[in-house]
Amino acid sequence: MVKSHAKYQSACQVMLCAAFALTGAAAVAAIDDHSGDAKAKLQPTKGSSVTGTVSFKSAGADGVRIVVSLTGLEPNSVHGLHVHEKGDCSAPDATSAGGHFSLPGQEHGAHEGKSHHAGDLGNLTADASGKGSLTLTVPDTKLTVGPGPMSVVGRAVVVHGGPDDLKSQPAGNSGPRIACGVIDRETVSDGKAPMQKQ
Repeated sequence: MVKSHAKYQSACQVMLCAAFALTGAAAVAAIDDHSGDAKAKLQPTKGSSVTGTVSFKSAGADGVRIVVSLTGLEPNSVHGLHVHEKGDCSAPDATSAGGHFSLPGQEHGAHEGKSHHAGDLGNLTADASGKGSLTLTVPDTKLTVGPGPMSVVGRAVVVHGGPDDLKSQPAGNSGPRIACGVIDRETVSDGKAPMQKQ
């Protein structure tokens, strides 16, 4: 009787381990079922009409390629653009997104310079119809799309009402936040929800 009970316990343990293994495999498959890209859909803050998208794509050894497309800007206006530390655009003025995303020891500056916040993306200029576009590549020593402390996933992109002077601390004196969007991992074409920052 004791031996029979022991065999039953052993069989249950094997089945339980198999179940955990399957669950783990399913979880890994779900995580791996995403592309290496990320995107933010920008929505206007209170009193603004600016909308658009900012996409982030790994460019291999070159870093991260960022493509910005905005509408609803004032014609021929210039606007500061930054990745902010928190993926939260819930406040009417987007202050819930926190400050510029930065790594230890960084100060605000031009994204082409050696010393600047990881999230400093410079300025975007609107055309005569109020549309703005920008493409730039940021080294992976500043931003990444993959997991880790430099990842943009789960943070926010913010457009400001005025130009970034690229030197004033701590944020370039670029005025109010006129659009904000949370950066989510993009899925492959299977309809699954984007993966949030871990």
